[in-house]
Amino acid sequence: MRLTATARAKAITALAVTAVLGVAGLLSCSSDDEPVGTVKVASTLGPGEGTLNLVTLPGAVESGSSDPRVDWVTPFQKRTGCKVAWKVVKTPRQMTDLMRDKDRRYDGVAAPPEVAGQLIADHEATPVNTNLVDGYKKLEPRLRALLKRGGKYYGVPYVWGSNLLMYDTRAVQPPSSWAALFDPAQARRYSGRLVVRDSPLSIAEAALYLKGRNRKLKITDPYSLNARQLAAAGRVLAEQRPHVKRYWELPADAVSAFAGGEAVLGEAWPYQVDVLTRASKPVQGVVPSEGVTGWMDAWMIGARVQHPNCMYQWLQWTASPDVQQQVAEWTGVAPANPQACAGDRLKPGFCNAYHVGDRAYLEKVIFAHTPTKECGANGRNAGKHDCTDYAEWMRVWIESTKQ
Repeated sequence: MRLTATARAKAITALAVTAVLGVAGLLSCSSDDEPVGTVKVASTLGPGEGTLNLVTLPGAVESGSSDPRVDWVTPFQKRTGCKVAWKVVKTPRQMTDLMRDKDRRYDGVAAPPEVAGQLIADHEATPVNTNLVDGYKKLEPRLRALLKRGGKYYGVPYVWGSNLLMYDTRAVQPPSSWAALFDPAQARRYSGRLVVRDSPLSIAEAALYLKGRNRKLKITDPYSLNARQLAAAGRVLAEQRPHVKRYWELPADAVSAFAGGEAVLGEAWPYQVDVLTRASKPVQGVVPSEGVTGWMDAWMIGARVQHPNCMYQWLQWTASPDVQQQVAEWTGVAPANPQACAGDRLKPGFCNAYHVGDRAYLEKVIFAHTPTKECGANGRNAGKHDCTDYAEWMRVWIESTKQ
């Protein structure tokens, strides 16, 4: 869920990182907290251990190698003495596999929602003592709540985004519903010119469409689907497939498809809308009547963390407004800390386009969570165990869009 180096280089400007880290005391563990994985929740923070090992998707950590103006690693290393090493993976599945590997001991991971939920369920993440993370309370409350389980917090919000319906104003009448993309008759109008996000979690948008189209399915949470609901969403995607020009993995792929006139309608983030609009391309993004889905990436502490003090310092660093500003511009997503928009850090146009600090908008976003057998906490199916898990979503996605 990151941009190409070329796209990032065009968007980023040189900025200084000035976050201040608060570190005191010695590392200890609270006897009141139950262990998750092989370690307990830290109760105090001590001197850094000199090393930090992370797992990320492309673009989540930058040291100036992609663009010398984009570097929030080097200042961190100078301030803390923690030398950062990170493993870049291509897919969420690879990320999950690495964090589950008992022979590897990564300190932290920048986890998207489909990874975060699995790590928590598998006891591969350690709860975060948020009192040790300076600036944590400045992060958006809605985002902080997304990784709360049993009164404990399992991650620190990093960046977030929403999934809009984007269209070319010259070729498409303003759509108001996901039906424009998923209804067979409507999709046929723009056959060969549709783009869809290449992720099993895109099934949720099809589920939102079905929620209004087929009330007999009784869909409440689009990320908690029973077998019948998931099969129905899979059929929608299979019928849509002949009309899809591209399933995009990199955001820049959707940008190029619209810029070149290959696409006129599809799923997009505020990033693509913003980039194309600034390039004077005739596109608009809308929130469909059924609602809009979203996602959040968060830093999580691994269950076999070796360098907890350095990891907590990294959590503080990446939550600071100046680092958040750099990450937002580089990755083309919204920062979790709205203070990134304070002063002259980010341009007002960027903050407006990405709904930074817009809590009314945030409350409307249906944020993604890992599909599990246990149905979601909301709706008539709450507490039931007849929903489908992420492996089943992956199977349906492949069968509906790849085969």
